[in-house]
Amino acid sequence: MRVRRISTILGGTAALAFALTACGTADVGGGSGGDGGGEGGGDTITIGVKYDQPGLGLLEGDAPVGFDVDVATYIAGELGYEPDQIEWAEAASANRESFLQQGTVDMVVATYSITDERREVVDFAGPYYVAQQDILVSADNEDIQGPEDLEGRVLCSASGSRSAHNIVDDMGIDAELREAGNYSECLSLLGNGAVDAVTTDNTILAGFAAQDPGTYRVVNNPFGEERYGVGLPAGSTERCEEVNAAIAQMWEEGYATEALENAFGETDFAYEESAPEVDACQ
Repeated sequence: MRVRRISTILGGTAALAFALTACGTADVGGGSGGDGGGEGGGDTITIGVKYDQPGLGLLEGDAPVGFDVDVATYIAGELGYEPDQIEWAEAASANRESFLQQGTVDMVVATYSITDERREVVDFAGPYYVAQQDILVSADNEDIQGPEDLEGRVLCSASGSRSAHNIVDDMGIDAELREAGNYSECLSLLGNGAVDAVTTDNTILAGFAAQDPGTYRVVNNPFGEERYGVGLPAGSTERCEEVNAAIAQMWEEGYATEALENAFGETDFAYEESAPEVDACQ
């Protein structure tokens, strides 16, 4: 889908773009306003990102900022789109597949874990980052140190996410599931004592914990892998190959590490600094 309204990237993403260009690490996306490879260079490109995840995709003012936003900006540049040709759309966990299927967005870069189930309805490029699942609790809660301690507890996860089911269904932990619309709602439930813990990717949890120091604690007992992919409409093999090439270049040039430092450098989150191996496009 192409839209005509042009939006401008503001805040942290623009600041990172300037910083990386100034230090010679990478131009943002290497875009050339229409001279990129493949199908790039249309009027605009519509990209779904999160609006409620600090450090990854958080709406600040009129535009989102965070690691996923920076990754999306770089990839769009490699496809031939300048930052002011990107139209951002909020992609909640529950609507990512439908947005791609209905043409609401051209791609999704929104902590979108690659799974076989999702691959039945959408395509993925990547992964561009490999996170791990972890648990967030109140800062004064020392009883929960890992998934096994969630027996009989109330566990929150966002609608459309598989994180809580990984614990209950796959690991066989007898926890009571509480589903919220997004992780911001989970944090509110944790803050008022309605749930005992929140589980999802350690990147997401670290961002929330850093927003309110001393209130929440990441258990830091990671388990499983969450391979973040770029969601594409089904049948996007050529575009997938273009995006995979952009991801490889993003890591080779050091842009990905700079973006991670920009997002998490002031937190105690030990993010991965090595490039993941991308999957073959199907």
